[in-house]
Amino acid sequence: MSSQETEVKFYVRQLKRIEIRLQELGAYSIQPRTHELNLRFDLPDNSLRQAGKVLRLRQDEHVRLTYKGPSQRSDGVLSRIELETALDDFETGQKILDALGYILVATYEKYRRTYEMGEFHIMLDELPYGDFVEIEGSDATSLREASDKLELEFSAAIPASYLALFDGLAQRRGMDSSHLTFSALNGLQITEGDLGVFPADK
Repeated sequence: MSSQETEVKFYVRQLKRIEIRLQELGAYSIQPRTHELNLRFDLPDNSLRQAGKVLRLRQDEHVRLTYKGPSQRSDGVLSRIELETALDDFETGQKILDALGYILVATYEKYRRTYEMGEFHIMLDELPYGDFVEIEGSDATSLREASDKLELEFSAAIPASYLALFDGLAQRRGMDSSHLTFSALNGLQITEGDLGVFPADK
């Protein structure tokens, strides 16, 4: 599948409240709470990351290989080319990438619920360091309108990826930035100040 990914991301304190608001607005669930395991790959010289590109293998209800091009930010919204295809087997996908010379640079996981509301997909994400809402839509104007409906402060939109947020946290705390997992962060108290973000739920 080839598409243009256009999204906005928010840190929130009360994820359940956002889900209730979605249901009040008539959104319907297209994916129940599902665990995701993500593997991020790069070339040995780290050239994909340096160019702002992403090569990811994901296991949730399915197995998918994804390429994302460099992102562009405008009016708080991130937009980038995304190419994605389904695979039959997670381990075989990893072996193919290994054989082609790509190296595993990060493992990260989350729980995700996905809702559909009109033209929008809204993802409710639970990460090892906090809860987030992602909204995918067509453009900045419509994403701002969807954010308003969910009572999210658009000015609090986060321009960074989940791994980029973790990189900053790991550097400040002297942690291993290659393992964003629930077991690795178990027992740690992490605030929005630690992440350098502001809660968007009013």
